[in-house]
Amino acid sequence: MSTEVDQETFSLRPNYKNKFRANQVRDVIRRVLVDKLDGGEYNADSVSSLTKEVADTIRDRLKQQDYDRYKLIVNVFICEQKGDGVKMGCRCFWDQDTDSYAQDIYMNKGLFAVATVFGIYRY
Repeated sequence: MSTEVDQETFSLRPNYKNKFRANQVRDVIRRVLVDKLDGGEYNADSVSSLTKEVADTIRDRLKQQDYDRYKLIVNVFICEQKGDGVKMGCRCFWDQDTDSYAQDIYMNKGLFAVATVFGIYRY
């Protein structure tokens, strides 16, 4: 049995180029929301599958970027636009030097959507 430890398997901090970049992630979120929801109407029967499709597309596009040591958590909410207010909150326990999040909001006449991506660095 080998006792050597691979130097690449353990890292306390991401490389600068691999760090979670909220602005870049927000741009990906915005493009996906516009592509999938632009001109769409709220339909209670299909909103569940649409929400999953949007979340999966965001996750897949972010996986193409170099966030290999990050756990990506994608939350998407799509609601009917009726003029009612919505309050959302979240609490996380994380390392503020390596972990972050990005979110964007999309609205049209029939619906609104909030997409949030949490990037949690895996040590």
